[in-house]
Amino acid sequence: MTLADEAITWYDLHARDLPWRQPETTPWGVLVSEVMLQQTPVVRVEPAWRSWMTRWPTPAALAADPQSEAVRMWGRLGYPRRAMRLHACALAIVERHGGRVPDDLDQLLALPGVGTYTGRAVATFAYGQRHPVVDTNVRRVVSRVVEGKPDAGPATTAADLVAMEELLPEEPPCAARASIAFMELGAIVCTARSPKCAECPFRDVCAWRLSGEPLPEGPSRKPQRYAGTDRQVRGLLLEVLRHATGPVPRQRLDVVWSDEVQRARALSGLVEDGLVEAFGAEEFILAGDAPKGEVQTL
Repeated sequence: MTLADEAITWYDLHARDLPWRQPETTPWGVLVSEVMLQQTPVVRVEPAWRSWMTRWPTPAALAADPQSEAVRMWGRLGYPRRAMRLHACALAIVERHGGRVPDDLDQLLALPGVGTYTGRAVATFAYGQRHPVVDTNVRRVVSRVVEGKPDAGPATTAADLVAMEELLPEEPPCAARASIAFMELGAIVCTARSPKCAECPFRDVCAWRLSGEPLPEGPSRKPQRYAGTDRQVRGLLLEVLRHATGPVPRQRLDVVWSDEVQRARALSGLVEDGLVEAFGAEEFILAGDAPKGEVQTL
């Protein structure tokens, strides 16, 4: 059996039961899941995805609402610019493709906010095509099993795509199944710090395991700090604006963080990113909520 065959056999027995993997899930549902899963754990994404798909089961449904509603619905998933990208993506799908998520990779990559990974993931997982889909988990599995290295490095390279493509079966449906299987293995078995080698279908052929080389000391990448950062302040400011029914005076925003300089910087960043708009001289509102002609620059 090839590595792909082994991975598929393991996946068929051990894959997590996730809603976006169900046969009835639409390509739009797959796209939404892939955007939500960027830098956010599955346990937090699953309820958010269900709520999102209940409210906006199609790109046209989301495109019909203002961007501010997407940001509100995003809640505390983090990195809320992803909500803006999904809204922009929905608009483009409606305008360019009649409301249908395209199945052509180049057309997917041309959508706002859809990068190399997301475009390939949608083409593969939604349409069963043969493309190398490479995330951190896949890179780690391939690095260990094939190259004998404990860590694949910080970023995906062209060489990673080539290495993964060489492992895929020629038949597109089997290749798509192999892609998700490799990804799942990296997520729940071949993990970064505590790999479960005894449960891995590659345990007898894994070059890294057979070499006896230990894991490097410490995490492979430095965890991002959150407490006290501008990201935290931005989140607190957005939380107030998301729950507001109208423009919010600056004084209400001032109470969420005591450091005036950092608070002002975070608020300016939200405005620059297009998440928030200045409404009048001293009030703010989620982008898309204000009537046209009543928004001012900060």
